[in-house]
Amino acid sequence: MTEPTRNRTALTVAVWAWVVLPFGYGVYELVQKATQLFTD
Repeated sequence: MTEPTRNRTALTVAVWAWVVLPFGYGVYELVQKATQLFTD
């Protein structure tokens, strides 16, 4: 009943990418907006 490690690793990478990529983009946008707010 053991699942192949390669499939589990691929799934783990895909799930983390699904979470981290939008989060990273949101942080990037936040930094862009904050710099516009605090500079002329």
